Amino acid sequence: MDDKGVISLSLSLRGHHLLCVHGFRGMGYSPDFVKKMSEIVEQIRDDQLDFPIQVVAELDDTCCTCPHKGKMTCEASVGSNEHVLTMDLNVIRQLGLIEGAVYNKSFLIQLTAEKVEPDDLDYICKGCSWLSYGVCKEGVADLREKYLKE
Repeated sequence: MDDKGVISLSLSLRGHHLLCVHGFRGMGYSPDFVKKMSEIVEQIRDDQLDFPIQVVAELDDTCCTCPHKGKMTCEASVGSNEHVLTMDLNVIRQLGLIEGAVYNKSFLIQLTAEKVEPDDLDYICKGCSWLSYGVCKEGVADLREKYLKE
């Protein structure tokens, strides 16, 4: 909070986490990760908050408590960093974003609702262990329903 009482939030999110936040249902890699992800998801889903988000294809604010976080990369297993980078870049490309650029949360949410359909996740998130739970597609469907009302 600054001296005028203004709270300024900013966040760094991997490309694929721009989708994960809509499907998140409290599952995760560790209790600390779930707690951190829950905090971020709460901010993203709060319609009263708008703040800058830097979209990256590298470790982000969500990764800081992940037990698979290496010094600079995801180390869940052999090939995992390449896999998450591919998902990051798939999302960034699908949304027409620029890696490393900063966008308002409200813009990213609207853009995601407009440009991502639930079945797109079969390609964008191919090989993700969370995809089989169905919550990601459900989250994207809910987002589209909320933001694309006619």
